[in-house]
Amino acid sequence: MTRRVMTAPARWLRAMTEPGRLLIALKTGVAAALAWYLAPLLPITDDQYSYYAPLGVLVSMYPTVAASARSGLQAIIGLAMGIGLGLLGVAALFAGVPGVLALAAVVGVGVLFGGVRALGVGRDWVAIAALFVLLLSGGDTEDFTLSYLVTMAFGVVVGILANFIIVPPLYLERASERLSELRDTLSALLGAIADHVQEGTVDAEAFEAALAELDQTAADVRAEVYEADESRKVNPRGRRHGSKPQENLDRLQALERVVFYTREFADVLVTLARANDVNLGRDVRPALSHAIRTCAALVATPVHADDSPMRLAEANAAVERYLVALSGVHGGGASIVAHQITPAAFLRRTIDASVPFVRTDSAETPD
Repeated sequence: MTRRVMTAPARWLRAMTEPGRLLIALKTGVAAALAWYLAPLLPITDDQYSYYAPLGVLVSMYPTVAASARSGLQAIIGLAMGIGLGLLGVAALFAGVPGVLALAAVVGVGVLFGGVRALGVGRDWVAIAALFVLLLSGGDTEDFTLSYLVTMAFGVVVGILANFIIVPPLYLERASERLSELRDTLSALLGAIADHVQEGTVDAEAFEAALAELDQTAADVRAEVYEADESRKVNPRGRRHGSKPQENLDRLQALERVVFYTREFADVLVTLARANDVNLGRDVRPALSHAIRTCAALVATPVHADDSPMRLAEANAAVERYLVALSGVHGGGASIVAHQITPAAFLRRTIDASVPFVRTDSAETPD
């Protein structure tokens, strides 16, 4: 816990200064300034509300063009609903409803609309827009609401265009790199498990922190891969990357399976160790440890690497040797029950998940 707290500022600094974040910060600043400068030129709005245009930019500026367009539209829909709700509040005031009751009703109903997930980011704007109309429109409700909606919409359009025109973001290569990081993390954990098996020190505490870190890394990588896939939509740069988007998705699916297998495998080893099961006995530990290492090496192999067929063969052979060693302990293997060969079953599944990325004669050049 203390270590995480001490390293948090460094992580925050890296997140703030990574190239994608710097680019979106630059684009947002430029778009906000441009929207604020151009908003007074809109013919049907009051220029005293020009500050809503940069707000519209902030609403629409997301890491991908598709997300910018979707979020901008959702924000405008939520804004329009909020304005309508605010106008109802103003009408209630004119009808003699006490101001405090009108305010409570408008905010409460706006928050209820915030529970409609289909509105996306727009649901957060219903109550805000309604409150602005009720409190800020004064006696000029019509001009305020029209200027508010149009100026915000203008800012949204400027934000989307800026995101599309100024180096539209494409995160396919970054997602590929993050997948490789997850691959290496998985391989390292399997190697650590092999060490514990070899030394006979398998226990839950030995794996707990590493598994938690693996789960977090897998979740982060999953988000980045899907963001990368979305970044190629409505993006002229996305057409030049061929099969990379599908390759990233295939790698993610395979690695997520191996993450699941690894967690279950670790749990099984802990259970077997507590029961002093023969699967972790002195006579079979070397074979099992070697099988885990060869599977770790296979997982760590880059996509379609030249040596991937050799690593696949080594992993299969090592698992077979472990089963032979286990059969010897059981006197020929006829009495081996399902739970006793679970370690080999998880290793087989790990191998199967890696097979699609093994180089064949028709494979592409390694990435």
